[in-house]
Amino acid sequence: MQPLEVILFEDNRHLRESLEMVINSDPALHCAASFANGSDAVTKMKKHNPDIVLMDIAMPRVDGIDATRQIKSVFPDAQILIQTVFSDDDYIFRAICAGASGYILKSTTPEGYIAALKDIGNGGSPMTPGIARRIVDLFRNAMPQTAANSKPLLSFREKEVLHALVDGKSYKMIAADLGLSLDTVKSHIKNIYAKLQVNSNTEAVARALRENL
Repeated sequence: MQPLEVILFEDNRHLRESLEMVINSDPALHCAASFANGSDAVTKMKKHNPDIVLMDIAMPRVDGIDATRQIKSVFPDAQILIQTVFSDDDYIFRAICAGASGYILKSTTPEGYIAALKDIGNGGSPMTPGIARRIVDLFRNAMPQTAANSKPLLSFREKEVLHALVDGKSYKMIAADLGLSLDTVKSHIKNIYAKLQVNSNTEAVARALRENL
């Protein structure tokens, strides 16, 4: 089985080199390239075609949130894991709205980084413990409710899958819990994306929370 290809954006050279070593220490992962800032992120995506992007937020020239937004505009299915020292609501909110698929803190252990990268590669939305609950609270408290008659019509099974995404479960976990094949779960999620007009797990979760779907 081919390893998941990862490209890394991190301006701190020592941390960047350390993360390359962490990624390459697991046979299921491979760091294809690393960069000191988010400039020309789309061009770098086209060149390396990664499975996962590990993206720092605070970088010179082009920060991680802008780079994430640029990447998602061209590669809507890109899996982007944000890593940062910031845990305040504004950064979390902006990263998710930009299209990030997961959000972890730089205080995460090497084992935690590996687990998060594998999780996002399998369709999950990894979050550092504590961040997931803050996201739930953030969207429930900060976003206006949408009128009930404007809510998208999801099937019962699609709602089950969406609620599992809200709980942070990976595609494999959802399949096991609901007694479905992985392909069926992926098909439901594709339909959910289309009905909610979103392009990532976190965007789907955000809309589910703010509109109480």
